[in-house]
Amino acid sequence: MGPGWRIEPLVETTGRPAGAMRGGALPEALSHRYGPELAIALRPDRPTIVANFVTTLDGVVAFDTMGRTGGREISGGFAPDRFLMGLLRATADAVLVGAGTVRSGAGHVWSPDHVHPSSAEAFADWRVQLGLTARQPATVMVSTSGRIDPAHPALHRPDVPVLIVTTAIGRRRLESSGLPSAVEVVLVEGRSGAIDVMGLRDVFIDRRLELVVCEGGPTLFGSLVAAGLVDELFLTVAPQIAGRGADHPRLALVEGLAYQPGATPWATLGSVRRAGDHLFLRYALMEPAARPESVSPRTPNRGASRSTRPRARQGSPPSRPGC
Repeated sequence: MGPGWRIEPLVETTGRPAGAMRGGALPEALSHRYGPELAIALRPDRPTIVANFVTTLDGVVAFDTMGRTGGREISGGFAPDRFLMGLLRATADAVLVGAGTVRSGAGHVWSPDHVHPSSAEAFADWRVQLGLTARQPATVMVSTSGRIDPAHPALHRPDVPVLIVTTAIGRRRLESSGLPSAVEVVLVEGRSGAIDVMGLRDVFIDRRLELVVCEGGPTLFGSLVAAGLVDELFLTVAPQIAGRGADHPRLALVEGLAYQPGATPWATLGSVRRAGDHLFLRYALMEPAARPESVSPRTPNRGASRSTRPRARQGSPPSRPGC
């Protein structure tokens, strides 16, 4: 696209949140790309978690299951998609990513300026306008095994705080790996030896992280969906079809759980935007109607780079609409 691109609004179904929110009127340097405002409702009972993904028309978020590809290949490195990713990061207190997403983003830093450098100054001004004292959102990495490369560039930005949430086994591995001293390792372990997502929620509460953006991967996202912890989904739909086959397994938006008919997650549409042939969808997710079934993911803890709540009764309004 040319330098004058905009993410144009097509449908807006909700106004500003009625209660506490993060955001408001965007500064001109951002509004000329996205529109006049961005506002996300803040929950009174726990941190708000919004997810940001890009998929193909047929729901693929990565062209493999081994962490070699991710969102850039899906979106085509589309500048408006990368701008929105940066805008959401700039609005948040933290960016949440799984270990597979970290591995697939071997050169990535989960900061607003990294993903859309030309908007770095505008993103910084937006954070000041929001009253956020941290220059950059924290990066929260989730790894059961603790297999995080200590040389990863995301661990070496002095202005980007990093927390690694892991298990006892993972903590031992990380503590002997030569991590930078500024990286904080936090133990959160459930009964099965995996990471307890409710404990992850408590980590956010303890650190007063009111708004967290989850960028994947799909297994981590699925665990948050299953726990009813995802409030909104910002979903970019890229105009390509990836397909799947026995010799070409590919990751979908959600991995590691499945719902029975009638208990599936539904969502309420908040807005539709477009830039070129890409669509930018925003959904408010509903409260669970039933617990999902856990299923074995195709590859354990592998995520797409980028890093629903189950259905409420039909006809019920979203519990927290946002604009």
